[in-house]
Amino acid sequence: MPSEPLRTPEVESLLAAFASLDSADDVYAFLLDVCTIREIQEMAQRLAVARMLAGGVHYPEIQRATGASPTTISRVSRCVNYGAGGYRRVIERLGTIEGTGEPS
Repeated sequence: MPSEPLRTPEVESLLAAFASLDSADDVYAFLLDVCTIREIQEMAQRLAVARMLAGGVHYPEIQRATGASPTTISRVSRCVNYGAGGYRRVIERLGTIEGTGEPS
């Protein structure tokens, strides 16, 4: 287990649980059991913001399209540009959203 403080045995177990799931339906069911509806919506919003940022969409358009606050957009931007690389990996796999709210 890495020495990062967040990577406790419980977190490692959670990561293994996600990695064990085979379909979007399985992930959805697990998220419904583990998270509140609001938490799921907030994570989905952050991913949409990250994909739009990667597509070169400007903050006002992202705010209009997603309803995200400027603070959320700024935080996601920092993570996209200087974070652990998770958003980048997902965006490479899913593609960006170019201001339309639709997958590319």
